[in-house]
Amino acid sequence: MRAWEGLPVLVAGAGVSGAAAARVLRERGATVTVVDASDERAEPLRAAGFTVVATDEPPAGTALVVTSPGWRPDSPLLLAAAAAGIEVIGEVELAWRLRGADAAPWLAVTGTNGKTTTVQMLASILSAAGLRTVAAGNVGLPLLDAALDDHDVLAVELSSFQLHWSSTLRPHTAVVLNVAPDHLDWHGSFAEYAAAKGRIHAPGTVAVYNREDPESVRLAARTDSRVGFTLGSPGPGELGVVEHLVVDRAFPDVPGEATHLADLDDLQVPGAHNVANALAAAALARSYGVPAAAVRDGLRSFRADAHRNALVTTVDGVGWVDDSKATNPHAAAASLAAYPSVVWIAGGLLKGADVDDLVRSAAPRLRAAVLLGTDRAPFADALRRHAPQIPVVEVARLDTGAMLDAVSAARDLARPGDTVLLAPAAASMDCFRDYKQRGDLFAEAVRA
Repeated sequence: MRAWEGLPVLVAGAGVSGAAAARVLRERGATVTVVDASDERAEPLRAAGFTVVATDEPPAGTALVVTSPGWRPDSPLLLAAAAAGIEVIGEVELAWRLRGADAAPWLAVTGTNGKTTTVQMLASILSAAGLRTVAAGNVGLPLLDAALDDHDVLAVELSSFQLHWSSTLRPHTAVVLNVAPDHLDWHGSFAEYAAAKGRIHAPGTVAVYNREDPESVRLAARTDSRVGFTLGSPGPGELGVVEHLVVDRAFPDVPGEATHLADLDDLQVPGAHNVANALAAAALARSYGVPAAAVRDGLRSFRADAHRNALVTTVDGVGWVDDSKATNPHAAAASLAAYPSVVWIAGGLLKGADVDDLVRSAAPRLRAAVLLGTDRAPFADALRRHAPQIPVVEVARLDTGAMLDAVSAARDLARPGDTVLLAPAAASMDCFRDYKQRGDLFAEAVRA
């Protein structure tokens, strides 16, 4: 408490994370000013007695800036803070610094894709072991609330934005699931994006890496304690798959022997990418001493959230699958690989990402494609090059009605045995509020 008493802190952003940071800091005696130009976001904080201003300069005397994840590093306010020598941290770093000496350790997950599924699998496993836990961070409970509550251990999802502003964070164990180009508009380059992901491997943290992902391997290579996972047979110090069994050779119950953790049939979610997610979750849990039976029970009871490879329905032999959460090419590639014959609904805002490799790898599985959203042209161009034999329909309208048109077009193209897959490989905000609304409207149109 004493370290924060009277400390002048500027909170950048009055959204969910900013409001939580402002509240917690004031409870600890800090003098808090919030920066936000939106009256809608600012009003609840003003009503609660906070000073909310719109400025690009930190007020005189500011000792610390706590920024929300949406604020880019090149924001004028953050650049001005850096120029003035004022430390800038994010809400994750704040949560870490506010923890007590006996606070719950963190088992942390980052990566371009699969973070939420892995963290939720991990929380399910930890709960099956009888541990008081919660999924928190970029998913579930806000991390400030979780870190200050009474838990045995936390399953923490961390985005590249959150990690960028973290400097003293030290998880017990952390995994970088995979790294593919994403959010380059925010980070400025792939190198900076990957470096932000790599910050999760702090000194003293056990680093879990994906043997099939070169960047995951590279980022873990600099650490002293490493554990790998693979979809193939694991070597010593790894978890992997032998025939249809998930096995552990990193934390074996009997030295020198592989420990059977679960069967692949225990997983209730399809796709090789979800096997990889399960292996990562198991590695994190086993590093914390969770028994094999709890890994099996936790994976058996796990159910994926909506919009993540969720089967909406099957009609006339055609499956309709909502993977609206596939908001970048890497996520869409994993989704497409799970189905042999696909009518693909794709498109949206690409955020600078390239789709050529995605379309090339998916081409043998594609029966047809329906394109919607602002960035349709890159998809159409890649399909002409790599899948010229398939029919392609473009939906030109840029409003929520585009989804009904896309589903109608897909219905006309699909044949028994096909899967109509919404895996857009792009963000949603050109036509929809967010990926959830995009998925909800897809499911509504399918059921109609």
